[in-house]
Amino acid sequence: MSAARFAVTAIGNAIVDIIGRCDEDFLARHGAAKGSMRLVDAETVQRLYSEMGPAIEISGGSAANTMVGLASFGGKAAFIGKVADDEFGRIFRHDIGAAGVAFETAAVSGKAPTSRSLILVTPDGERTMNTFLGISTDLDQAEVDAATVTGAGVIYLEGYLFDQPHAMAAFRHAAALANNAGRAVALTLSDGFCVDRHRNAFLDFIRSDVDILFANEAEIASLYETANFDEAANRAAADTKLAVLTRSAKGSLILADGVRHEIPVEPVVEVVDTTGAGDLYAAGFLYGLTSGADLATAGRLGSLAAAEIISHVGARPQTNLGELARSRGLIA
Repeated sequence: MSAARFAVTAIGNAIVDIIGRCDEDFLARHGAAKGSMRLVDAETVQRLYSEMGPAIEISGGSAANTMVGLASFGGKAAFIGKVADDEFGRIFRHDIGAAGVAFETAAVSGKAPTSRSLILVTPDGERTMNTFLGISTDLDQAEVDAATVTGAGVIYLEGYLFDQPHAMAAFRHAAALANNAGRAVALTLSDGFCVDRHRNAFLDFIRSDVDILFANEAEIASLYETANFDEAANRAAADTKLAVLTRSAKGSLILADGVRHEIPVEPVVEVVDTTGAGDLYAAGFLYGLTSGADLATAGRLGSLAAAEIISHVGARPQTNLGELARSRGLIA
């Protein structure tokens, strides 16, 4: 097996996060329930964007956030996702590249606009999300660059894309490429409701192609239709080589080769915003795994990254994660 160009290549939704402040009257005028996440159409997202105040525009999406976290640790990361040849597509490309993640997928012209999520923050810190899915969910096999997939030690797939048949086919194509090249395939379940919609497809894919499964407590319970976490965890361990299960304040559980590693949470002074906690846990774990750390240390790196992200607003680290890990003695 040849040396990997990247530690991890991720495939997921390419979304521009537009983060701005507003008052509650603004939410009420636009019919946005405070603290909610809703899907909106192109007309609604454009109206909100034109009427909101100053904003920060950054590349987003679950798997993209994970790759930015991996790069912050010092890992070599790549991302595959679909953007349009428009203003927001160029913002996504510039921002993720500036964060140290390789993004070589060509932009598409003449179709839907680049996906974006308007994140409105009220004075109390509550986040209200208005997401226009745009072109990102149209990802298909044409966007799966074989060299970028086989050039990574791990290919990391975002479960949100299972809602589209052509994206699911792209995942199977990427997994086949990775397996044939002797690379590992990782899947994050992303959302319990998504699992509910595609349970059988997820189970089939996990059992046939996935080496590393990431899920939180709600997602793994949904996958195996049980309220008993230990039962779900044991079934996950039987279905894949490595199961990485996060449990919020209860820490995380890593199962491999019949061994359970229970990882405590990293203490934080104040939980400000849990957005992106699972994404950054995956970043830390994958960095540790691809750097040769043992599973317990990889889990601690995941907990450290998750703790950093929940200590402030936003799903991007505000502290260099590699430096933070070195200060804790977790990496050299």
